[in-house]
Amino acid sequence: MSQYTLRVRSRFEAAHHLTSYQGAPEPVHGHSWEVEVTLEATHLDKEGMAFDFVRIRSELDELSRRFDHRHINEVPPFDIQSPTTERLAKWFFEELQSRLPEAGLTSATVWEGPHCSATYAATLPSQ
Repeated sequence: MSQYTLRVRSRFEAAHHLTSYQGAPEPVHGHSWEVEVTLEATHLDKEGMAFDFVRIRSELDELSRRFDHRHINEVPPFDIQSPTTERLAKWFFEELQSRLPEAGLTSATVWEGPHCSATYAATLPSQ
């Protein structure tokens, strides 16, 4: 079966610190964060789109603004759990999926700079 894959990105600047890194809190430091979400579809709509980029980007940018120029450790839910890149990826995935359940979201990848990222992916139903 043919499939379309869409990718949409957003960026934000923010500080964070892991609350327990190798047994101790690490110093507060900042990153240039990037979030990329992936969506998949098997069909196009009447306009020839798998899903509207504008809707996805708008929601993703709104979610990113929650952290922009902030200390992530002060933004819920990361005020009570260590803001690892893995947890941020899961948070972006779940938040975007709840806003656009019909979008076919398959993963969210969070980059904490140009060389390190974590991806959270949807689990596929058993066949």
